Amino acid sequence: MNIVWTWDIIRRIIEVLWLINIGFAIWTVFRTRRDIASTWAWLLVLSVFPVIGFIVYLFVGRKLSEDDIFSIRDEQQHFREKVVARQEALLEKHKLLLQSGRLARARQLVSLSTSLDNAIVTFNNRVKVFIDGKKLFTKMIDDFDQAQDHIYVEFYTFYADDLGKKILAALERAAKRGAQVKVLYDLSGSRGTTYRFFAHLEELGGEAQPFNSKPNKRITTPRLNYHLHRKIVVVDGKIGYIGGFNIGDQYVGKMAKFGYWRDTHLRVVGQAALTLTGRFALDWNMTCRKTNKHRVEIEKVVENLNIERPNDPEKDVVMQIVSSGPDNDDYAIRRGYESIISSARKYVYIQTPYLIPGEPILESLVIAARSGIDVRIMIPCMPDHPFVYRATEYYAKYLVNNGVKVYKYNNGFIHAKTMVSGDNLSSVGSANQDYRSYRLNWEVNAFAYNEELTAQLKKIFEEDMKDSTLLTPEYFAKQSNWRKFKQYFSRLLSPVL
Repeated sequence: MNIVWTWDIIRRIIEVLWLINIGFAIWTVFRTRRDIASTWAWLLVLSVFPVIGFIVYLFVGRKLSEDDIFSIRDEQQHFREKVVARQEALLEKHKLLLQSGRLARARQLVSLSTSLDNAIVTFNNRVKVFIDGKKLFTKMIDDFDQAQDHIYVEFYTFYADDLGKKILAALERAAKRGAQVKVLYDLSGSRGTTYRFFAHLEELGGEAQPFNSKPNKRITTPRLNYHLHRKIVVVDGKIGYIGGFNIGDQYVGKMAKFGYWRDTHLRVVGQAALTLTGRFALDWNMTCRKTNKHRVEIEKVVENLNIERPNDPEKDVVMQIVSSGPDNDDYAIRRGYESIISSARKYVYIQTPYLIPGEPILESLVIAARSGIDVRIMIPCMPDHPFVYRATEYYAKYLVNNGVKVYKYNNGFIHAKTMVSGDNLSSVGSANQDYRSYRLNWEVNAFAYNEELTAQLKKIFEEDMKDSTLLTPEYFAKQSNWRKFKQYFSRLLSPVL
């Protein structure tokens, strides 16, 4: 009798605690504004995993504070107010440049990116594409060794491994020559890299700081979301780098787990390098309020933004540097992707390591494929994050069943974030095709309007197809029930992955 009574009490206590947990889950999730998918995903996590879920939420789910958002927006507004007049004049010249019907899609995308992000249209850019990490970083170090005035480096990952030490040594040589060197990195993305790693650089006059954090505050800053995912390098305001590579040995194929690392990065010489300088300056200065480092003088950046007619429209690349992040709801990069897909008339080729698209892009891809557009997407053959990869498989199956051609890259790990379409539209940058890049991370992409560059990126995609497997409905049908269950479960969590 006593035993039955005891278990009945325990059962009632568990029920009460569970109801309390549900109440706290609802209060926690609804106290901040979120989209519906994210709201339900967090309710699922907090309800199914009562204690563990709240711990995960503490590190992953909390949104930015209003103070952080205000500071970021204030810094952005300070820069935009100073370039608005130049932007308007530049757009007038751009309208004169893009009058033919053949360039109508480019003109539409230019207007969209300008409206959403005040993305300055730049001319007189010469672009070189890198798809191999060893060649990329060899050239980058060579540029560092030629730098005279400044080097700005901004990466999600800056590991203290062999490649990281080589990059740091080149930065130290530049600082020793008297060049201004600044390094901005993400704490979570650069796990294992401590502030001491940059100590000698600072002794030589350079500066390094973790984005939106105080140095060595990894434990007391328990927010794993909202990463600085950008990969930006600027040398003397004349040479810029933008793309998907980070600084670490795996990016030059030194990790057996991944093998060859296939990524895409651009080296840009021209006006776009100055807009990358502006992007770095905003990110650096916003962080300075927590670290008291020396700010980059925005006024000097703006003064150098000369608005010029294109020297050689046939060879020079017209380009916009477009940014997005959790500090605003404009989603400039995601909407740029959506515009390219929805306006496609012949083809859209996409490379992405993570395929977890939101409903707008997912349905745009399906509509394009069902309308006869040649839609091709390339994903890795292996996971670097198990849950994310299972969700990627789920969406890949859905797209394959709806007419999209999905390829699994077999020659190592593909990490490129590219999109090409039509005669002259391309995008290369840091933003993946997933919820995190759309809404949670600070990202930056180059949207380019040039036939030669688009043709080159398209050819690279087609060469990668030779090392890839075309996925079919039969491929997914043969997978085990356990694997299918993991795909469905991961899909439920996709808004929080």
